[in-house]
Amino acid sequence: MPVPEPKTCASCGRTIEWRKKWARSWDEVRYCSDACRRHKVTDTDSALEASIRSLLASRKGGATICPSEAAREVGGEDWRDLMEPARRAARRLVAAGEVEVTQGGKVVDPSTAKGPIRVRRSG
Repeated sequence: MPVPEPKTCASCGRTIEWRKKWARSWDEVRYCSDACRRHKVTDTDSALEASIRSLLASRKGGATICPSEAAREVGGEDWRDLMEPARRAARRLVAAGEVEVTQGGKVVDPSTAKGPIRVRRSG
């Protein structure tokens, strides 16, 4: 049996690699972990995605934003708590083909990127 294509986690946007234990239920797999299954996508997560889209729309083509800008816009004074949710939102938008994540000006895989990232429109 050929190994199916990897999927993207509906919550965190990371790549879900096929595992043998999922052979019978691969079509139903939506989350990469129990933590993601519990977390799901909240209104705050949707607001972060919308913020990333609007920030990028207000910039010239090829310009980038930091996920912290979206976190500040959505979270106000408590924006630091939204940094990881903002990175998750960026990963979901990458999976949807809307944006790219870069480090040092080069496109990187958001599932494995460590450290500061930037987000720009795809294309």
